[in-house]
Amino acid sequence: MLNRFLILLFAFVSATALFAQKDDPVLFSVGETPVHLSEFKYIYSKTNGDKADFSKASLQEYLDLYTNFKLKVKKAKDMKLDTISSLKQELDGYRRQLADSYLIDREVTEKLVDEAYERTKQDVDVSHIMINLAPNASPADTLTAYNKLLEAKKKLEAGEDFAATAMVYSTDKSVSKNMGHIGFVTALFPNGFYALETAAYNSPIGKIQGPIRTTGGYHLFLVHGRRPARGEVEVAHIMVRLDKFPDGIKARRAVDSLYTLLQGGANFEDLAKSSSMDQGTSAKGGYIGFFGINRYERVFEDAAFSLKNDGDFSTPVQTTIGWHIIKRISLKSNEPFAVVKSRLQNQIKQDARFELSRLKMVERIKRESNFTEDRTTLSDFIATLEADTTKSFLTYKWKAPESPSTKPLFAFGNTEKITLGDFADYCGKASRKRQQMATSGVAEAVKSLYTDYIGETALKHEEHLLETKYPEFKSLMREYEEGVMLFEVTKMEVWDKASADSVGLEAFFEKNKTNFKWEERAVVSQYALVEKSKDKINQIREFSKHNDPEAVLAKFNTEEEKILSRIEKQYEKGRNEVVDKMEWKIGALSAVDISKRDKSYNFFKLEQMLPPGQKTLQEARGYVVADYQDYLEKRWLEALRKEYKVKLNEKVFNSMVKK
Repeated sequence: MLNRFLILLFAFVSATALFAQKDDPVLFSVGETPVHLSEFKYIYSKTNGDKADFSKASLQEYLDLYTNFKLKVKKAKDMKLDTISSLKQELDGYRRQLADSYLIDREVTEKLVDEAYERTKQDVDVSHIMINLAPNASPADTLTAYNKLLEAKKKLEAGEDFAATAMVYSTDKSVSKNMGHIGFVTALFPNGFYALETAAYNSPIGKIQGPIRTTGGYHLFLVHGRRPARGEVEVAHIMVRLDKFPDGIKARRAVDSLYTLLQGGANFEDLAKSSSMDQGTSAKGGYIGFFGINRYERVFEDAAFSLKNDGDFSTPVQTTIGWHIIKRISLKSNEPFAVVKSRLQNQIKQDARFELSRLKMVERIKRESNFTEDRTTLSDFIATLEADTTKSFLTYKWKAPESPSTKPLFAFGNTEKITLGDFADYCGKASRKRQQMATSGVAEAVKSLYTDYIGETALKHEEHLLETKYPEFKSLMREYEEGVMLFEVTKMEVWDKASADSVGLEAFFEKNKTNFKWEERAVVSQYALVEKSKDKINQIREFSKHNDPEAVLAKFNTEEEKILSRIEKQYEKGRNEVVDKMEWKIGALSAVDISKRDKSYNFFKLEQMLPPGQKTLQEARGYVVADYQDYLEKRWLEALRKEYKVKLNEKVFNSMVKK
């Protein structure tokens, strides 16, 4: 219920509320609690969106609503609801979740998404020389590959031809075809190639970069140029295959004849269906769909992207497999950030760059927090574990010592001090990772866990400083706290009272009973016929016109088989779409409707008319409770305004009004 309430509460509050500054006057106060102009203006704009015209009437209406909100929060604080342990625990739990996502989203995700979006605006023409290397390659193999590329780099810097050097040094399988020239590429690069992507977008044109390490190996990298991103083009094509003709001249003549037909007004899709030799697309009118750079041969790509308008088609274009006439259907380029943001977020969170950026954030926290560590304590711990002949540390059964060590291990300044016992307890709980690293050895497993533990502790340390370092986070937590308190105080003062106060509810009903009346109603029979007997539906409808429900059921059901059922219901006029379409008189029948749930055949018959009349409290209870809640809330607000003086600065209010 709290989450649902907080969604509604966002009509009044915002995650990025502005803060009171020296030049930020108080708009109004509730008792001694001030509400500053910046807070109100932001919330007014956020809630009203395009309708925030800052007219006096609009501002006054919203001021009344927001004043009521602040009155209730003031009462909740005076009732000390913020000290209730269950609510404090709830807020603490929310704070932990929010802090985790806040730090990561603010410092990692948002920066990477912004960076990726800017990069997608450009295509980069690149070449590389690569020496393949497994991610877990030995130090010796790694050094050999690195030195070999340094050797190649010296030759290139001395003026040797890049293509010739690539043919000698590169182990990339495609080098025999492209001689190291990859061509135009665009972000995002494949997972594990973030360093290469960064070089592509940040390196000077014409300057050899590297060696650069990726998950594929080491690279020397050269940027030839950059251009505005082509994006994606949606096309169809008509193809004449070269292998279907004894010589190239006849293939060219065939495609030229098709091109002539198109110039004469022939329908592209029809011609593709009848004449294209691409079995994969001809039946679809030649439709290929969307594609971006580097998916097809360069000549095909260039021809497709050179078409200026939707519906244009190219002159015949030759590739290694045949001749093509390409039709542009649409072009998708430079999509707005709001459109691609979600997709980029999902891609980035699955990419290794996300973890790299998270580690950079941890290093930043360590620097700013005066991080210190005792590596000797860690080394001694590793030696003790390696001395265990059973190597139990790398198994599920290993447990931290019952008497935890108090030796200092690392610290963030003077506020966060971690002992070896703390780390050992962390290792004991990390049974899955210990088992996963069984083949790596005890030392590597401990070092990896140690890195993880420092990262987690760094984030927790930073979370404690969020309110101090980031005023907007402090405001966000304040708004949520107020939301929780508002929910609780309204529940106590209005919702629970309306439900529990049976005497007050009954008195309210008696005083206002004329507001709770039945409109004209109809007693309706709803008949349902099983699907297998659907051929009898017209017969049943006709019989039901002049017979009561008991007779209808008796005629068409037997003891062995019941094909027809009936439910009696009452409907108030204007409350049921099917019944309202019927003629409002006794004996009227609805059209037949087939149930989506069980495929039964249904129709309604109006059996009896009931005149307007008074509802009982039981019949109107839901409506009465809702109105009683409104009544109690109005009385409560009246009492709050008497209890707390609301003081409005008219001059500040008028300064917002736009005439």
